[in-house]
Amino acid sequence: MAGFVALAAGAGPASAAGDVERTGTIPSRPGIERSAGPDWSGEDGSSGHPLMTAAAIRAAAADFPNCIERLWPLAARHRISRANFDRLTAKLTPDLRIMDLLDSQPEFTKAVWDYLDILVNERRISRGRDMLAKYSAQFAAAERAYGVDRHIIAAIWGVETDYGALAGDRPVLRSTATLACVGRRQRYFRDEFIAALDIIERGDVRPDRLVGSWAGAFGPTQFMPTAFKRYAVDGDNDGRRDVIDSMPDLIASTANNLKKTGWQDGETWGYEVVVPANLDFMLADRHQVMTIREWERHGIVRAGGQPFPRPGDRAFLLVPAGVQGPGFLMLPNFKVIMRYNPSESYALAIGHLADRLRGAGPFVQDWPRYERVLTRAERLELQQLLERHGHDVGEPDGRLGAKTREALRDFQARIGRVPDGFASAGLLERLRSGR
Repeated sequence: MAGFVALAAGAGPASAAGDVERTGTIPSRPGIERSAGPDWSGEDGSSGHPLMTAAAIRAAAADFPNCIERLWPLAARHRISRANFDRLTAKLTPDLRIMDLLDSQPEFTKAVWDYLDILVNERRISRGRDMLAKYSAQFAAAERAYGVDRHIIAAIWGVETDYGALAGDRPVLRSTATLACVGRRQRYFRDEFIAALDIIERGDVRPDRLVGSWAGAFGPTQFMPTAFKRYAVDGDNDGRRDVIDSMPDLIASTANNLKKTGWQDGETWGYEVVVPANLDFMLADRHQVMTIREWERHGIVRAGGQPFPRPGDRAFLLVPAGVQGPGFLMLPNFKVIMRYNPSESYALAIGHLADRLRGAGPFVQDWPRYERVLTRAERLELQQLLERHGHDVGEPDGRLGAKTREALRDFQARIGRVPDGFASAGLLERLRSGR
């Protein structure tokens, strides 16, 4: 989702029912998107953050009208009129169901192979190719103007909302207001709330059409309000930037987003590679960037035996399933996709779906599907135990991102194991033992 991350079933290819799963901004069960405050579970959030306790959520909800009023000076600095502020916020109430969704983002909480099964499958590939054909003129215009590969744009569209079929129906203003006043990301969402007010004030999107995910992302490629303000363009020259109902605006705006955040024309996102078991896995870090030629000297080869087309390109090594799974050499465009959504699993799904839309086959190597996936509570416990052992995981939240993987590698190296950063059940048991 543009500018923010915002999700769930067992191993194996997704079924027709399971395929409605998608990125965490849009829940998976039919009808849940319409759930309102009374449907909140009333439970603490899984992240353990003090603002996600049930008591803190209730207190913030009770203070919601006062919180909204405290946001008026910020709105005024952004030239929102007092009349519009009062009109648009007069009947706002918090949507507390969002609190159950805020700590359940599968880009960080699912096994990468389960996540890819859901988002890169034959049905989604087929639909994507249909969309590329249907809107070929609009994709071609965006490629000419911004130099961004049409397959990447289509993949974002497919992963985010299944090509617009699952774009959400929560009012963006209510969602961003809720998150600006309740929960653990209030500072971030204050800006999103003000930007949503600004979009309505400027007339780019009608209030009744400004609906989307629980996190406030809207349109088929899920623009957050602040990202819309920065990157949306008027692709059809009608005087409005409409990323909901105008395909020229949607495709051009998504391309502009990627271009402005660093997309390199003519380059791909990365390559699947075979990683030798004797590699120093401390090198598998996004900060360890080398040329592909240098990686080859470390024994890295491209999966399937193909040569690398540009050995001078610089890349980092990602091993999302550790020594037991496939590796990937990631080029600068991979990091650009992560600026759209800061999850490695998300960016991998985008890159892989784009390749499949282009005609490439599935990944060559197998994932370690025999490994038991840690529960949310176990992931949080693993982070807390790593912290007690002196490793920096950031804020323990049950989400296994790059910082947790770095801490895992350091711990594995300390105890004499292959430091591949994979969070296995066996490693959790070792941490529990205190050794």
